[in-house]
Amino acid sequence: MGPGRIMAVRHGESEANLAHRQAGRTPLVYERGDDEVTVTELGRAQAAALGRLLAALPVREAPELVWCSPYLRALDTWKIAQEAWGVEPLPVTVDERLRDQETGAFAHLNLAAIRERHPEELVRREAEGAYAFRPPGGESLADVVVRLRDFLRDLDVRAAGRRVLIVAHDSVVLALRHVLDKRPDTELAAVLEFAPVLNASVSVWRTGGELVSFNDVAHLTS
Repeated sequence: MGPGRIMAVRHGESEANLAHRQAGRTPLVYERGDDEVTVTELGRAQAAALGRLLAALPVREAPELVWCSPYLRALDTWKIAQEAWGVEPLPVTVDERLRDQETGAFAHLNLAAIRERHPEELVRREAEGAYAFRPPGGESLADVVVRLRDFLRDLDVRAAGRRVLIVAHDSVVLALRHVLDKRPDTELAAVLEFAPVLNASVSVWRTGGELVSFNDVAHLTS
């Protein structure tokens, strides 16, 4: 049967998102661990806007259960959103499979720093394709799809007929789209057409994986 409705949200703007944007083409080494990064003031505002969106939903569409990445920026996004929503705390499951794509040796580097320190890896990435490329010690998008497929099998049982909110990361939302679209893994590269998944964007699927909306940020400007 599976969940009655899935709403997937990328976390609000993070400190690392901001640092990388400000660095631009200047090499950047970001010192904090990926799981330790929280949201910026803009990210907090985006999370609050998400909470107001949830408050405005009809009862038949509002989430009943929450699954969240273990990373701080996702947990803080949900905490702020729930406070803005103003409901009693919902049951929350923190699931390791919803973590961001692990980038291994690239974890603290922006693209300019990777180009400076690991130019040969960017050549390999170009040859293999962005979806298949696995940085040293890290994961490919295909690896993320494997764990998301496993997660969704569990969700089918644990949230059968229920409305679920997932708070996670851009790679997770892309992997969800690939799996819920029921595309063969030979077409995995096609999911990159839907990138980038924006901060605090909302994507919704009905029962059976029918897509309702994807990467929607209208609530951030209303």
